[in-house]
Amino acid sequence: MHSRGTLFTVSAPSGAGKTSLVEALIQAMPDIQVSVSHTTRSKRPGEEDGVNYHFVTAEQFHSMAANSEFLEHAEVFGNYYGTAQSWVEATLKRGIDVILEIDWQGADQIRRLLPDTVGIFILPPSRATLEERLTNRGQDDAQVIAARMQKAINEMSHYVEADYLIINENFDVALADFQAVIRAQRLTLDNQQARHGSQLENLLS
Repeated sequence: MHSRGTLFTVSAPSGAGKTSLVEALIQAMPDIQVSVSHTTRSKRPGEEDGVNYHFVTAEQFHSMAANSEFLEHAEVFGNYYGTAQSWVEATLKRGIDVILEIDWQGADQIRRLLPDTVGIFILPPSRATLEERLTNRGQDDAQVIAARMQKAINEMSHYVEADYLIINENFDVALADFQAVIRAQRLTLDNQQARHGSQLENLLS
């Protein structure tokens, strides 16, 4: 018997290092999968359809939303993002943990639908560091960066709604903390009983 996988939501303001940390986690812990969201935004250089996102038109997105195909969906900076419910549910049922990279609004929607979801929030060590990271990416002009900074201030206040908080000042330390959260969740009594039920029965018989 295997336990049901755990759904982890990972939220952070843009520039906090969320995507880099998730990518490094997947390399270090291959027995966990990232849900690939649907989005109406344009592909950035180096991104692949079906790998980074499922890139769809606004018409396709709204059709999926109307058919209740999303576990959650939201509008961010004029673009729509959504998590396909069927894939997430099927993966969790197979006992595989799933990570959703998602903003705080989406995490809130998911938590209401699936109360067992484990929320992780990633913060930068300071506003100055966050602005520096956004600038160094070279993807946005000054006006866009200013808008992202303003939005980040509001986003960061929602860290109190998560179960775990990671401060990404040193990447290696933040990654180790991230891995520790996943491992700790796998060692909860309920998960261990489901995973090792027969072994526990033999120990006590």
